[in-house]
Amino acid sequence: MMGFAVSDELLGTVAPIVVYWLYSGIYVALSSLESYRLHTKAEEAEKNLVSKSSVVKGVLLQQVVQALVAILLFTVTGSDAEADKAQQFSILVLARQFVTAMIILDTWQYFMHRYMHHNRFLYKHIHSQHHRLIVPYAYGALYNHPVEGLLLDTVGGALSFLVSGMSPRTSIFFFSFATIKTVDDHCGLWLPGNLFHMVFKNNSAYHDIHHQLYGTKYNFSQPFFVMWDRILGTYMPYSLEKREDGGFEARPTKEFKDD
Repeated sequence: MMGFAVSDELLGTVAPIVVYWLYSGIYVALSSLESYRLHTKAEEAEKNLVSKSSVVKGVLLQQVVQALVAILLFTVTGSDAEADKAQQFSILVLARQFVTAMIILDTWQYFMHRYMHHNRFLYKHIHSQHHRLIVPYAYGALYNHPVEGLLLDTVGGALSFLVSGMSPRTSIFFFSFATIKTVDDHCGLWLPGNLFHMVFKNNSAYHDIHHQLYGTKYNFSQPFFVMWDRILGTYMPYSLEKREDGGFEARPTKEFKDD
């Protein structure tokens, strides 16, 4: 009986997409937990400016473009067998590639993201689409204008792959991890024991600040670290407060909120 072999390139293309919807599905199931939400369901329905069906269509479009670019990138850079022969497995090499890719992706996304906010044309015609979700939720993480999806996420991912020197097999794990982190940052929940909240300062509360009207010129960093916000003065500190009606609210410090 012949087995069915799946190439690393195919897994590297498909796995992040599958992971996106699976991990988002977990948060959809948990979204009724009002005591852990950063906004109430009523606020989500009232403030958001786009339907959930439109969000799903927008994300699927971006993922099609993402998959096409991944296929092209793997074709240009060679096969998984060639990459595996060139790289001997090492935890140190893997760690270096992961950290390098994280820094490259963060750097690209910070400066592109910030520029899209400061350039009026780009914000009005491209980036404002993502900010129709004033109350973020998990599967809206990749709801962007197609041009933004290509420039910010797909090109940023390609650069992190190329500069880090990772193989297609390593990319399966890195981009699945980056996808999970991006979904988590948009989940709209503050759950006890969430490891991402313990390890990363860039989390769902941090990014929620950016989606509010008073935070659109702050907290541009995504998806891993907050270093560029701190270095370049766009870091907005906040406190996480319990709401009287249940749940949490990420509140900026008074000095920023009064600006």
